[in-house]
Amino acid sequence: MPEYIYLIHPFRHEFFEQPTPDEQAAMEAHFEYLQKAASEGVVLLAGPCLDETFGLVIFRAENEQAALSFMHNDPSVRCNVMMAELHPLRISLGGA
Repeated sequence: MPEYIYLIHPFRHEFFEQPTPDEQAAMEAHFEYLQKAASEGVVLLAGPCLDETFGLVIFRAENEQAALSFMHNDPSVRCNVMMAELHPLRISLGGA
């Protein structure tokens, strides 16, 4: 199954310093969404950059349309907390 990566960036610059209650709720749902997908073997890797620039999700999907659907159903994207960009990916090396 093909691999994809999507990067997420907050719409609001102040998001990291002062998230709103709605943003916090969307990010909690985002974590649960990715956690469930990871337990199902869909998400391979996910996490934020510690310099507060972006987050990433590496995952598998049947095709680009399915990948777009997965990305757009991420609660952080769906609730307009994060903007997202999708890229096809080929994992060439992996570690333990």
